[in-house]
Amino acid sequence: MTTSGPEKPLDHLALIIGLGNPGPRYAGNRHNIGFLVADELADRVGGKFKAHKSGAEIVEGRLAGARAVLAKPRALMNLSGGPVAGASKFYKVPAESVIVIHDELDLPYGTVRLKRGGGENGHNGLRSITKSLGTRDYLRVRFGVGRPPGRMDPADYVLKDFSGTERRELGYFVDHCADAVEALATDGLEAAQNRFH
Repeated sequence: MTTSGPEKPLDHLALIIGLGNPGPRYAGNRHNIGFLVADELADRVGGKFKAHKSGAEIVEGRLAGARAVLAKPRALMNLSGGPVAGASKFYKVPAESVIVIHDELDLPYGTVRLKRGGGENGHNGLRSITKSLGTRDYLRVRFGVGRPPGRMDPADYVLKDFSGTERRELGYFVDHCADAVEALATDGLEAAQNRFH
């Protein structure tokens, strides 16, 4: 289906979830890119994350003029679904208006891709969210971390910090990813894909 003119913003409040593992030992891991982008978005709305009964840390505010809730699950990545479903229920945000930011092995480092639905590609955070929401039909912001070198286990690779070379560009890529999330929340999927793909 094609539309004439730009897509409308999300019909509901946007619930933007950054995925990662809580705690300082995981802070610089590739798996925590969702947290890093959520922190950048929190800076943009001028808020600080606070514990919430949903099991996530939450910031409420306006992102590029649109109402948004930013969330970082306080559970380990593999158990992200409970806090995501809890926040979705608390804020009455349907699954199709949930935006999940996560690391993606199948994209080159720093590449950002937006999509709705699809499989989990072995990502346990997404698997947990799909199970808890009862659908795959949520929005994904995929941040490429590249494939592990040699025979390194992908699970070990995502739990390692970004390399020194990667860290030099990380701030730029986090900022770019946050721009893509803003566009997705305010302009809709098609318009954001046209701009960022």
